[in-house]
Amino acid sequence: MNIDFTNVPKHYAARTQEKMREVLMNPAGEGPAVHYYMLRGGVDQKNTTVWEPGTISGEYIKTYGHYHVGDLSENYFVAFGQGVALLQKLAEDESGQLIADQVEQFRAIVVKTGDSVFMPLKFGHLVANTGQTYLVTIDDSPVDFDDRDPSSFPGHADYELVKQMRGFAYYVVEGENGQPALKRNSLYKSIVEEDLGGLSVIE
Repeated sequence: MNIDFTNVPKHYAARTQEKMREVLMNPAGEGPAVHYYMLRGGVDQKNTTVWEPGTISGEYIKTYGHYHVGDLSENYFVAFGQGVALLQKLAEDESGQLIADQVEQFRAIVVKTGDSVFMPLKFGHLVANTGQTYLVTIDDSPVDFDDRDPSSFPGHADYELVKQMRGFAYYVVEGENGQPALKRNSLYKSIVEEDLGGLSVIE
């Protein structure tokens, strides 16, 4: 068996509380030192993500969120736990540039162990852990190990628009009776079409 171990140190990455403050509903909220952990294996070995359970000022722990660059879709398989996947497609200007605060389509999808979610071309996405345990997913996103900082921002993904808007158009929050709900991010000007996946909206 011949395996190239060159990229092994680059496989593991963690997203810290300090980094996640950029996209939290309440950036000053108290949370765990690490929100989620990634083992990046690329298309061949797949990528595994593990979320801590819990909330930060009422918002469930989530991934940072990003938009795909180029002709790229992605498949997520939920190996363990439960959560909510958020997908959104931004409007574009005449030159094809994304408009950060205008959403053409927004979807919230409730997921559990055994479910699969398809992240289509041009859709940004993030996933929040709404359960009492770890949430674990496996995805087939490609990984560029030649990145200057491969543990941070893969070359196929754009995080800047999410950072600019401090998250997606909705936050996934703990609602009545401990059930997940959504809270609108006021930085977004418009949402043309939305499917909230049966979740209630908290004002």
